[in-house]
Amino acid sequence: VKLVESGGGEVQPGESLRLSCETSGFDFANTYMRWVRQASGLGPQWLAAIDVDGTTDYLNDVKGRFFISRDNKKNTLYLQLNDLKTEDTAIYYCAKGSDRGQGTQVTVSS
Repeated sequence: VKLVESGGGEVQPGESLRLSCETSGFDFANTYMRWVRQASGLGPQWLAAIDVDGTTDYLNDVKGRFFISRDNKKNTLYLQLNDLKTEDTAIYYCAKGSDRGQGTQVTVSS
């Protein structure tokens, strides 16, 4: 299993980012996938999930701002982050079960 996140960066409040997670080593199209994040000094926080049929679910705090999607032809998972807030600062990981990638840092600062 390989999960490689990208797309993070430093942005100002209100701006947007699109995170990607390129995957390999498993049947992506038939795998339930999640995004989680971990802020400094805190435990991991589940954000969003997408099932094999495209059904999505979100943490209430990010619902309407974050959008998860998948491209099964590219074996890639996405997370669109809109209207970012300073409290969204964290390392963002895609996850398959207990497997996670190395993460991508998102910093929101004015």
